[in-house]
Formats: sequence, structure tokens, C-alpha cells
Amino acid sequence: MIKTKWLTQGNDLSDAYQIREEVFVKEQNVPMELEKDELDPIAQHIVVYENNIPLATGRLVIQDGQYLLGRIAVLKEHRGKGLGDLVVRMLVRRAFDLGAKEVHLHAQTKVQKFYEKLGFTAYGDVYHEANIEHINMVKREDVKGDCCS
Repeated sequence: MIKTKWLTQGNDLSDAYQIREEVFVKEQNVPMELEKDELDPIAQHIVVYENNIPLATGRLVIQDGQYLLGRIAVLKEHRGKGLGDLVVRMLVRRAFDLGAKEVHLHAQTKVQKFYEKLGFTAYGDVYHEANIEHINMVKREDVKGDCCS
């Protein structure tokens, strides 16, 4: 059975960290010191579980009036089951419910099309973050698309 859990300030983030370490550190060779940052304690995290096993995660950071999604990860053996879609939709919905007019993310270019299907639009130039190509993307509240309306 699939269930989701929101983790906010003061919650134990070990389930989110476990997924992120597997995906970003072990699979994508992101240094551990870059994977965890000062935004984790102030972010709202979502974790998706199946039979109480954490499979997917992501976070929403609200900083200086900007709503930023990040650290979206699904364990490799559970990709293609809609879990990443679920995480992004829930994060976007939470941001709009909290008053966002637009939601931003730094997408790895290899998954840019995934975010485009959820109503995000790329802007700016491609850049490197942790030696991985990224592009900035935005979803505006007035552009409902099929994501989160």
C-alpha cells in the first residue's frame, strides 16, 4: 500500500536522507557534503512509502518569497511507477496552497521532459551543479496544465 508523509521542521529526516543518499550519492556520485545542506531543516519534505519502506522523496523550500522544489528522488528499482509524478504534484500543490504564484526547480537536463509534462517551463542557460547538467524551470499558478489543478 502506497502512503505519503510530510516531514516539517523538527521531524526525523532519515527516510528522506536514505533515499537521497542512494540516488544522489551512490548512483550519481554527488559528494555527501553537497547533498545535505542548510535548507533541509527549514524545508517541507514529502516521503512516499510502500509497505512502510521509503521509496521516493522531495522537498519544498520557501526562501525570500521564492518557492523552490528540490532533492526529488525515486529509488532506481521503483522508477516508472508514478512515484516521482506523485512527489512533484504534491510539492507543487503544497506550494500553491501556501500562496505561491510560481514554483521553481533546478532540473537535471536528463529529466527535463518529465517536468515539462507536469507543466514546468525551462528558462536560462544549462549549468552544472555537482558536475551534473541542470536547467532552471518554473511552473506558474495560472498555467494549470495537467499537473495539479
